[in-house]
Amino acid sequence: MKVWIPHEVGHALLGELPPEVTVETMEDPAKLPSPVAGVRFWVPPFPTVGDAVTLLHELPDLAVVQLLTAGADAWVGRVPADVTLCDARGVHDPSTAEWVVAAILSQLRAFPVMARAQARRQWAYDEVAPTDELAGKRVLIVGAGSIGTALRDRLTPFEVEFVLVARTARPEQGVHGVDELPRLLPQADVVVLLVPLTEQTRGLVDETFLAAMRDGALLVNAARGPVARTDALVAELATGRISAALDVTDPEPLPVDHPLWEMPNVLITPHVAGSVRGLLPRAYRLVGEQIRRFVAGEPPRNVVVDGY
Repeated sequence: MKVWIPHEVGHALLGELPPEVTVETMEDPAKLPSPVAGVRFWVPPFPTVGDAVTLLHELPDLAVVQLLTAGADAWVGRVPADVTLCDARGVHDPSTAEWVVAAILSQLRAFPVMARAQARRQWAYDEVAPTDELAGKRVLIVGAGSIGTALRDRLTPFEVEFVLVARTARPEQGVHGVDELPRLLPQADVVVLLVPLTEQTRGLVDETFLAAMRDGALLVNAARGPVARTDALVAELATGRISAALDVTDPEPLPVDHPLWEMPNVLITPHVAGSVRGLLPRAYRLVGEQIRRFVAGEPPRNVVVDGY
């Protein structure tokens, strides 16, 4: 059984595999390591190289696609019916949660303002002091999955109040439904987006959503750019009424002449929340486990369904 993975270092990270498994490195869909026949398990490139999805229909024996990303929006609806699609849920939890914590603290404590002052060699005490603080804030986490849970755990020592929102309410777990957002948004100091990109979440953050946020609130997008309507985001942020920390944008990369670059109340990072040195060891531990489950005839973890 052939397995294709995108990183040469992945071979050493997979752990012990059954003897019938042959692992080959396929970094670029345009440069295949061997004939496509016999490839049963495919781990597409990460970051994505070109339109890797198109290779799906050229692998006649393919049974499982294991993504290295938590999001599967580029793949949902495009995978053949007889192929199982799995995401990397859990792999990105620590890094993405850490980025959110860092982004929140950076904005509340005015680090971007001080970094710009440092570049000017300016001691900007009068410009920034006193800053805001995280203690005592109410944090609304929109997306109560594994990353949302990891974020809650990391923010707990900061003495904040949490409100979690998911697609469907889970009252027994204290999780609200997305239909409650109009009531919850005006009460939140920080709103964090961690939802997958689906037809239901595309454009979730629109004029109405943003208008419902309280004055001085911070919006943090660690989900996908199209979860927020960019025109609405630009218009609201331009007023200075709220601020934002964005790891993702729409479009992405953000054009050099885009107005978001110039806004002093916006922190932008280039989609790096999950890109850390510990990513590949965690990711390939999952891949190795999935391969062993597949060979043993056991159902894989993290199966993605339409509307995930």
